[in-house]
This record gives sequence, C-alpha cells and structure tokens, in this order.
Amino acid sequence: MREKFDTNHTFAICAYRESPYLEECIRSLAGQAASTNIILCTSTPNEYIRTLADRYGLPVYVREGQSDIQDDWNFAYDTAGTQFVTIAHQDDVYGRDYTRVLFDRIRRYPDMSIFFCSYEAIKGTVRERHERSSMVKRLLCLPVSVTALADRRWVKKSCLCLGNSISCPMITYNKNMTGSTLFRSTLKYALDWETNLKLACMPGRFVYERRPLGYYRIHGGATSKEFILNHKKEQEDREMFGHFWPGWLVDRIMVLYKKSYSAYD
Repeated sequence: MREKFDTNHTFAICAYRESPYLEECIRSLAGQAASTNIILCTSTPNEYIRTLADRYGLPVYVREGQSDIQDDWNFAYDTAGTQFVTIAHQDDVYGRDYTRVLFDRIRRYPDMSIFFCSYEAIKGTVRERHERSSMVKRLLCLPVSVTALADRRWVKKSCLCLGNSISCPMITYNKNMTGSTLFRSTLKYALDWETNLKLACMPGRFVYERRPLGYYRIHGGATSKEFILNHKKEQEDREMFGHFWPGWLVDRIMVLYKKSYSAYD
C-alpha cells in the first residue's frame, strides 16, 4: 500500500521531443512508495507527450521559445507550485523509496536546502553499476554524509572540488532557501555543477542519502554525449575545476577526469 502525504513536493519532468524512455520515467514516479505531485514541462509539445500525459493523468505545461537546458530547467523549477521540487529527467528512473526517504529528511532537517542521493547507471536498457565512478563519487560525498556538518560551506564545497558528485536528476530543491529562477549560468553543460557550487556557498544544509535511490541512463542520444563530441564538456569541466585549483593542477586533474567520458562510448 502506498503511503499518502499532504505533500509540498513536485516531480517536474522535463520532456523533450519523443524520448523512448519517458514512459518508464513516469511509471517510476507514479509508483513511488509515498505519493506526490507530478507534472510534465516541455518546450517541444507534441502528440507523444500529450498521449502519455493523458494516460497517466498528468498536467502538461508548455514553455514558449527555443529549447534550452537552462531555460527548460528554470521553467520546470518555477512551474512547480510547491516548496520542494525535483527536476526529473525524462531518460532516468527513480527508485520506489525516493519520496519516502525525502519526506523523512524534510521532517528531520528544516534547514535543508537540497536533498540528493547516490545513483546507479542504466546503459541502454541494462542497469549496471559503474564501480570506479560510483566509488569516487561516494568518496567525494563522505564529508557531506555527516549531516551534522553538512551546513558548513567547506563541507558542501568538498563534494564538488574533484567533479560534480551531485547528480542533477537526483536533487530535490527547497525553494524557500534556493530562491526563484535557480539556474543563472553562462555554462551550457556544467550549469548544474556551477549551480551546486553557488548553493554550497549559501545558507542551508546539504542532505545526502548514501543508498542509490535512482538510475541515470547512459545512451548515445544523451546530451552528455553531444557535449563530449563537440568538446564543450571538456572546456566547461576545466572552467569549473578552475574555481577550486590553480591552472597547473587543473591540467593534471583533467588528464584523469577525461577518462570518465568513456562511459558514453
């Protein structure tokens, strides 16, 4: 039986064109152990999206204008009429206990600015664990996993200094603390990393769940793949490392960091 809450939380799904994975994402949100609100937001309205919305009884909100990651994310974030919002990515899948754990943390930590969790990968349609990547990200998140310390700026920044260990689809934002129109970046790929750094420097506790509560899909049509091929990811990753380290050290870090790009081969 699903738990019922008078929830102040929304999953805002960013739907783009005709993703073959969108319905699986919707099903994972509709099947959460603790029920919540779900909306579909798109800048590419089409019959496919509307059919799925009708099938699952979801409202569709359309943003006028050209598709853009930052504008689309801000639209989804602002459209959600609740205090807490998770920007759900259409290719990804959310574990059944995501909301159950989230609502528990909301009750326990009123100063929580963001909630996020570990995740595993889906490559194509197969769920698999990328051991090296998972281990590095878990190590980076060790300081912030001590929740009593996770309201301190240096602790929050520590999980971002050697890469963006916080997966954007797995974040829930407390809009009372993170404000309106959250994403204000000049970056096109690493805008979530830059936004996480901005939030780390603001008041509020980062609450991290070590258990993987979601699955991030790796596939050839992913935006990440496009930014790897046009070298934009490398440029922006280098810029982000420059916020933490001197140039000579950034060069050495990038030699190792670029090895992670092979996950999209």
